[in-house]
Amino acid sequence: MAARTKARKRALELLYEAEQRGVNVGTLLEERVAAPTTQHPLPEYAVQLVRGVLERWAQIEEILTTYSQGWSVERMAAVDRAALRLGVWEILWNDEVPDTVAIAEAVSLVEALSTDDSPRFVNGLLARVAEIKPTLV
Repeated sequence: MAARTKARKRALELLYEAEQRGVNVGTLLEERVAAPTTQHPLPEYAVQLVRGVLERWAQIEEILTTYSQGWSVERMAAVDRAALRLGVWEILWNDEVPDTVAIAEAVSLVEALSTDDSPRFVNGLLARVAEIKPTLV
């Protein structure tokens, strides 16, 4: 597994854990950076992803709310929400990652960790975000 793929998975796990435990994502991130809970500290790219999502949280939530046809953000599977937040951030605010890679990585995460319908949903929503990217940034 590539380093950035592993980092994305760790970032998704952190976003998911914070939501499930009802704790602040930023606080949890800083706790994990200061005192890792595994023998491997969080990869730098995972930290960058989570911080990026946090910095753009309101914009990301607005985009998900606006463009997820027929699904409120609250109704989405928690893993899907986390993958979508990461994907939207990578598409709109990380010029180092091609949009197609960001989409494929998010789809791969939900294929492994979420429902059977999740890959198609995540792919469609992130493809729409990539399509209208010039109007969003």
